[in-house]
Amino acid sequence: MEKTYLSDAGPKVSSAVYGFYRWNDEASNVSADMERIVNLCLELGINTFDHGDSYGSYQCEELFGKVISQKSFKREDLVIFTKCGLRVPHSSQPGIRIKHYDTSSKHIIESVESSLRKLRTDYIDIFLLNHLDPISNIEETALTLMQLKNSGKVKNIGITNFSVFQHQLLASFLSTPIVTNHIELNLLNTSALDNGQIDYIKQRYMKPLASAPLADGRIAHGKDDLAIKVRNKLQKIAIKYGVEIESVAVAWLIKLGALPLIGTREEQRIRNIVKAFNIDLDHQDWYELYATSREDIYLK
Repeated sequence: MEKTYLSDAGPKVSSAVYGFYRWNDEASNVSADMERIVNLCLELGINTFDHGDSYGSYQCEELFGKVISQKSFKREDLVIFTKCGLRVPHSSQPGIRIKHYDTSSKHIIESVESSLRKLRTDYIDIFLLNHLDPISNIEETALTLMQLKNSGKVKNIGITNFSVFQHQLLASFLSTPIVTNHIELNLLNTSALDNGQIDYIKQRYMKPLASAPLADGRIAHGKDDLAIKVRNKLQKIAIKYGVEIESVAVAWLIKLGALPLIGTREEQRIRNIVKAFNIDLDHQDWYELYATSREDIYLK
């Protein structure tokens, strides 16, 4: 898989990124799953992995660190994202009563130190804020991020699910560019095309990083009217290209300039996403899919 610059200021990453945002306690044999997924990604040329301090009930970072420590390659051959901001109740976090956001200086520093320890690394390639806490001091938040970057513990700063105005707000307090904004984007959720997120990301010379590229399996298995309508259109177009519908759905994102953030544990679905990079989706096929997804406004 080809590598690409995430932004004009950011590092090179694999054209698809694997993220652990869908992992939770319900999965059986999480450790074995982790090793299987990491091995598959590396086999397919995916060297970029996206973490969060609370992912997998606060255990994914540590499991990943153990798996990676057993591999025979250099740390610099991997690109590791991690983030903080979303705090979720769990038995390992007795002080958290309710799900909430926390981008305070104290929490950011504690989270970075914990992530470095669990991931068994000296630095994080991209550290992101997962949403913006409206009651944290934004100036202190930005100062803390800059201090972490200047220390070398964090190489780049990113954000997750920020609106355009939140993106602009944080950027105004930073003396270094924000290199990515993870946003939910797929054929069943194209709101980022309407609310300005895509346009602003491109204005800042970044590539959109699309989480839930297959709508958490809804594109393939959803029973609601929109999912069925889009799936039927994907099936017709997939025949033209000789691929699975999931490959076409991701090719639609790639045509938009986005990088897919993979979250599934299903091997074939991961392979289908990677195959999307071999599809040169026709210009009008792209619009046919968009019109199917957004018939409510597209035809007006």
